[in-house]
Order: sequence, then structure tokens, then C-alpha cells
Amino acid sequence: MISFFVCLAILIGGYFIYGGYVESCFRPPIDDRKTPAYRLEDGVDYVPMENWRVFLIQLLNIAGLGPIFGALAGAMWGPAVFLWITFGTVFAGGVHDFISGVLSERNDGASISELCGKYLGPTMRHIMRGFSVVLLILVGVAFTTGPAGLLTKITPMSYNFWLVVLLIYYFCATFLPVDKLIGKLYPFFGFCLIFMAVGVGTMLFAEGYHVPEIALTNMHPKGTPIWPIMFITVACGAISGFHSTQSPIMARCIKSERDCHKIFYGAMVCEGIIALIWAAAGVSFYGNTAGLGEAFVKYHGAGGVVYDICSGLMGYLGTVIAMIGVIACPVSSADTAFRSARYTLVDWFKIDQHTLSSRLRLAVPIIAVGGILTQVDVTILWRYFSWTNQTLAMLVLWSGAMYLYANKGNAWIAIIPATFMSAVSCTYILVAKEGLQLSTSVAYPVGVAFAIVAFCLFWKRAKKVDRGELDIADKPVQG
Repeated sequence: MISFFVCLAILIGGYFIYGGYVESCFRPPIDDRKTPAYRLEDGVDYVPMENWRVFLIQLLNIAGLGPIFGALAGAMWGPAVFLWITFGTVFAGGVHDFISGVLSERNDGASISELCGKYLGPTMRHIMRGFSVVLLILVGVAFTTGPAGLLTKITPMSYNFWLVVLLIYYFCATFLPVDKLIGKLYPFFGFCLIFMAVGVGTMLFAEGYHVPEIALTNMHPKGTPIWPIMFITVACGAISGFHSTQSPIMARCIKSERDCHKIFYGAMVCEGIIALIWAAAGVSFYGNTAGLGEAFVKYHGAGGVVYDICSGLMGYLGTVIAMIGVIACPVSSADTAFRSARYTLVDWFKIDQHTLSSRLRLAVPIIAVGGILTQVDVTILWRYFSWTNQTLAMLVLWSGAMYLYANKGNAWIAIIPATFMSAVSCTYILVAKEGLQLSTSVAYPVGVAFAIVAFCLFWKRAKKVDRGELDIADKPVQG
């Protein structure tokens, strides 16, 4: 139990201390500099919104069920997962989210593919454009079929009925002004996400459940190795590339650059706290990791486990909150995934979005493709999401490192986690079932070698900045 509270204190302290330092590395913002929300205000995507609203929307955008499902799956390795959630959030996830948010804000709300292209080169821009659109639509599809199936079980309506209802909602959320639908619904659901975590955490200790102390031993029932599988499995609870696709949505709505710390780094820390609570529930509610593994089988996955824990700890209220969370959270990830896909295509093809007809020309085919994919088995493709998710995080961190280097900031705050995630991503795809399934004796050294190569390629490009061959430093922006 002491380990849990120490990790909680580190997360909170990390927001103020390390998060404040990260902000300082990007230079103090200019007070009178207008953000894109004001300079490019269009009443659709660029809309100034209140801080608290932007924070809750950002939290729900990046979180969804990620810090719940990922943390519960990570708890299969035992309380060692507390360490990755805590230090991953402070030194990797928070940095990643701040980078994606502030770079987007400083580049007129640009999508992540354009940012990677600017700082890592035109080849990466082309790769990231297609990669981002495919990934975002895939996320949208996965988080359409799941809620539709759950709604079918608890209502008399058919699966296809709910599928159509959800697609209609996603269609509206994709092209309507950001403050009309997302801006009004998300704060409520964001509050529900926080309330659910606080309720679980409070009752966990009130009911006297034993939360074990951190032990650097592998407690996974099947003996699955911690490295690198756990680091990929936890995903959103520590660091997630998907967050970088969502940050531009709110980068176009913040009123002051000084809000980037609390909105982007702060939302990630909040997500880390939620993940820590659910990881504690995972290692304690069923007695041990073997019991947790049996619950995953008995309740057919993490969704059923969440429902069982909430109802067991909070009774009827917990059941209601769990149902809202398990349905609303994936829906909130899906609709902003489709919206982000529109942003990516807009930046890619420079399509004006001021008129309703211009937005519909993108929203219709995006949702149509998503609707078609709900009719096919995307399970195989979805298996690669965890890997592509963390690979995207790696690329965003390298982009941030290059930005900081070009602008005379401390690039090491991004270089170190970028190098680490390079090793994680490469090693995972070499040993995973959906990868090459190589032995660890081969995968581990190759993963380290890949990280070293990535590190060297970064410095090779950095030398071009020194020689004046790359002009990627910030330009003065008029207020």
C-alpha cells in the first residue's frame, strides 16, 4: 500500500516539478502572442474555449478506456507495473503529450503528421500522413463495434441498429463545430471517468483490500516477459502515440500558450493517476494475478472485469458509472479519431473547411469507410495497434527532440525517452505473436541496436541544423 501512495505522490509532484521544467525548456511563452484559436478563429475547428472545458475534453480524448484496460492488463505482471505507469507518465508520456500539444499550437494547430514531417523530414511526412489516417480510422472502427455490441446486450435493439446510431453520431461529431457537440458532452463524460477512478480507489482502501508493495518480480500467470511486452500493453497509462493525434484538436482551442502545461502535461498526469488506481485494483481485487487472469477469462475481457470491480466496490452506483464509462469512453475515442482523420486530410491536401459542404466532402467518405470496415474482421489489423501506437509515440518524441535542439532547448528531455521507446517498439515487434516471434536472445540485442541507430540518425540530422542546412527553428509570430 505504501508503494501505491509513493507512486501517487511522484505523479502529483512530477506535474509541478518536472512538468514545470519541461515547460521551461520550450522557452517561456509570450503573454501577448495570440494562439491559433484567436488568430485563425473560424467557429468550427479553431474556437477559444474555457480552460476547464479544454482540460476535460483533452483528458477524455486521450484517455477513453486506455488507462483502465491497459492498466488492468498491465497488472497481470503484478505491482511492478506501478513503476512504469509512474515514471513512464512523468518522464515519457507527459513529455510526449506536451510536445505534441505545444508544437501544434506553435504551428497553427497542425496535425501530427505535418509536425513529424517538419522536424524529421519530408519522407517521414508522407509516411505519417497515410499512417495517421489509417490508424485513426481503425481506432474509430474498433471503438464502434465494441460499444455497439455492449448496447445490444443491455437493450432490446439490434447490433446493426446501434451501429447505425453510433455512425450517425460520429458523422455529426466529425464535421460540426468542436464546441457544439464535443465541447458540451465531453466535460460530463470526463467527469464520469475521474469519478469512476476516484470511487474505485476510495472503496478499494475503505473495504480493506490489500494492495501489495512493488516487487521487481514477474508475477504474470503465463510467465510472459515484462520486457518489452508490459511497456506496450499498458500503453495509454504511461505513454501513447494516439494522444499526439488528439492534441491538435485542443491546440486549436486554448486561449493562452501558458495553458499547455496544465492541459497537455496535466491531462497525461491525470490519466497516469487513473491508470495507477486501476492497476492497484487489478492486483488486489481478485487476490493475486492468477485471480485477475481468471477474471479476464470469466468475464470475456477487460470490459467485464471493469464492470465486476465497479459493481463489487460501489454497488448499484458503481454499476451505473461503469456502464457509462465502458460505453461513453470508447465512443469518445472513436468520434475524435474520425475528427482527427479529417484534420490530417485537411492539412495534407490544404482543403478549406469554412463551409459546411467542404467539411461534408471529407466527413462523408471517412465515416463511410469506417462503416464498411465494421462489417469485416479487423481483429488481425487491430493486433498491431499497440505496436503502432508506441512507434508513433517514439516518432513524436524524436520530433520534439529535434525541435528543442533547433531552438536551443534541452533536447535530452525528449532524446532519452525517444531512445527508450525506440528499443521498446523494435524489440516488441521482433518477439510478439503478431511480429517475427524471435527469441529474446536475438530480439533484445537487435532492439538495443535499433535504438542506438535511431540515436545516431538524430544527431546526423542535428548536425545539419548546426550547419544551417535545416531551417526549422521558430519564427517570430506577431501578436
